[in-house]
Amino acid sequence: MLASIGYAVAYSGVGIVLLLLGFYVLDLLTPGHLGRHIYEHRSVNAAITLAAGFLGQGAIVFASIWTNATSGFGRALLYTVVFGVLGVVLQAVAFLVLDLITPGKLGEHLTEGSFHPASLVSAAVQLSVAIIIVASIWP
Repeated sequence: MLASIGYAVAYSGVGIVLLLLGFYVLDLLTPGHLGRHIYEHRSVNAAITLAAGFLGQGAIVFASIWTNATSGFGRALLYTVVFGVLGVVLQAVAFLVLDLITPGKLGEHLTEGSFHPASLVSAAVQLSVAIIIVASIWP
């Protein structure tokens, strides 16, 4: 049982670091400070996109752990880190591609105070990329 608790703490630590990395990457892709847009300016658009990114990242971490747990803790932790970072990078690439193919600046739309449908499209892209990565991990 103590080993399982240790594994849970290690996986959770890696997961939290990956969520932070995803937050900071999205923060770099949007104008201003993402946290302020969500918590002070109450931007639903930014919150929707960030929440989708977090859910997608959580799915990637889950799939990495679930599919590799029987191969040993070290290997499963390594897979979690590698696929988690890959998820952050590919979600950022998808964000940039969406920004290129849609009118206006996606980052600006996502930080607007009033609802913008681009937040739903961006969220769908974030989740879709994560699902593709999960599918690539799953045996």
